Amino acid sequence: MLDDSKPLFVAVAEQIEDGILDGTYAEDGPVPSTNELAAFLRINPATAGKGLGLLVDAEVLIKRRGIGMFVAPGAREALRQRRRLAFEDQYIAPLLREAEQLGISPDDLARMITKEFAR
Repeated sequence: MLDDSKPLFVAVAEQIEDGILDGTYAEDGPVPSTNELAAFLRINPATAGKGLGLLVDAEVLIKRRGIGMFVAPGAREALRQRRRLAFEDQYIAPLLREAEQLGISPDDLARMITKEFAR
């Protein structure tokens, strides 16, 4: 399912990234073509192509002329690293600011997180 809160081509790129991270698309393996993505997602092929183009520009995918798009070697780890940094900025930093405002110590916060993981 595509995320409606962001541009469609970005959501397409993130869906492919998710597939790389979860092993659906292996490194050096093929990803769906622009037309396959467009048909499956029921979107304009130009939009699907733009999403794939983002990943080519980010060196997550490589084009093999006449063959298709393939996951670049090392793409999975590069995506993990990029998303870990984004996770820290989007979730951890605000969490720590809020915890500080509420007087929650780092130890208490760690206990809360550990408790939540156990659920």
